[in-house]
Amino acid sequence: METNPSNNSRLQSAPLWSFFYAICRIPRASGNTQALQEWLLTFARERGLTCKRDEVGNVLIRKPACSGYELSAPVILQAHMDMVCEKNANTVHNFEVDPIRPVIDGDWMKADGTTLGADNGIGMAAQLAVLDDPTLRHGPVECLFTVDEETGLNGAFGLKPGFLAGNKLINLDSEDDGMLFIGCAGGMNSMIVFRHTTMEAPSNYFYFQVTVKGLQGGHSGDDIDKGRGNANQLLARYLNHLRTETDVVLHAFDGGNLSNAIPREATCLAGVPYAMKEEVRVLLNVSQADLEDEFGPLEPNLSLTLTSEPKPETVVIPDESNRFISALYACPNGVMSMSHALPGLVETSLNLASVKSAGPGKWIITTSQRSSVESAKQALSLRLEALFNLAGMEVSHGEGYPGWKPNPDSELVTLVSTAYKDLFGNAPLVRAIHAGLECGLFLNTYPYLDMVSFGPTMRGVHSPDERLQISTVEPFWLLLTETLKRL
Repeated sequence: METNPSNNSRLQSAPLWSFFYAICRIPRASGNTQALQEWLLTFARERGLTCKRDEVGNVLIRKPACSGYELSAPVILQAHMDMVCEKNANTVHNFEVDPIRPVIDGDWMKADGTTLGADNGIGMAAQLAVLDDPTLRHGPVECLFTVDEETGLNGAFGLKPGFLAGNKLINLDSEDDGMLFIGCAGGMNSMIVFRHTTMEAPSNYFYFQVTVKGLQGGHSGDDIDKGRGNANQLLARYLNHLRTETDVVLHAFDGGNLSNAIPREATCLAGVPYAMKEEVRVLLNVSQADLEDEFGPLEPNLSLTLTSEPKPETVVIPDESNRFISALYACPNGVMSMSHALPGLVETSLNLASVKSAGPGKWIITTSQRSSVESAKQALSLRLEALFNLAGMEVSHGEGYPGWKPNPDSELVTLVSTAYKDLFGNAPLVRAIHAGLECGLFLNTYPYLDMVSFGPTMRGVHSPDERLQISTVEPFWLLLTETLKRL
């Protein structure tokens, strides 16, 4: 495994790699992209390129057409600045100040115990390489760098009319080599507030911590159809099993972090009557065996661990502990339905994303609903609301974002498909994606845009297992530059 990728001869031939390394050195968590915004503006000014920034932080850099292409219409290249910041429990890393440390393992680049940020750093690197290379053949190019895509598509929401001039847009935020994406799901996050009453923790109880860990996690859109375990739901399943055997009280529950990441770990501190102490361990062993049988090689590192704990000061009263456990266990999760229009495409899904304390007597459950059918997305959100209302919890829904309706006959899709076939000898797969892309929101402000999305292969995005397949980056670059030349 190489820890100094810049010395790798396979990477030096592709001009975008040096820009990717530069981006890795700049912290860019969602909501913390100011330093990167300034770096992009400086990059443009040093090269004499026109640049501007809007009120939400989106940056646009324009490069004029090369000689002979002056009459071409401008084309927009687009990627987002921010990255999902996830790390392994034993990794020491401060995403606000520490650089990402890429390493190479065979044909894959990943990071040292954290997310890599190839989503969407490799797209930004491609834009910068286009802007920097004077030998490329192309018409006028606009490179749009949007902010805070990962936490609510804020940059796309904030885009105003008149900021862009082009009518064709290439989104560089896809993750499968050999595929062109022409549509995406819409999404909506929901927040469930569990307000609870506490009492002094009974002294005749056995207190313990249970942790679910070792799951793969992944992107709550792209990976939701993989059947991976959701740590919040698996922990709720164990607690619900225990609840049917004895009285259970909760002191704490914590799981997951981000709405667009399938939770990999969850933990709780609970108590049962001391006479049931052994039952806690027995049911844990049964649950571990059941989950190993159900998930098999899909989750080879899945584990449930149990440790005894000292008596906490307070616990949630039994009735409310039971309501919380029951509601969390009953919450829908995973694929809800498949598309009838596009075989193989997930139509509607839900991710039970996180459970966090929000101060004394208040826990917050966050979910993420996605669908390529707007009515299905709304119906699932209302179903979720009905469930948690029955459990006495407050439910609110975010504004959400629209999907992007596929148009396989678009002029841009046809051009890119032809370029791909001419370059590589076979036709690309043209499909829609269950994940959310900013393209749907762009259409709200620029309804005439003709769009397509493509990128190199990535796996495990939104988790510390995120990795970028090196051998797919050069074809990605070739397709992008050939498309610009043909446009």
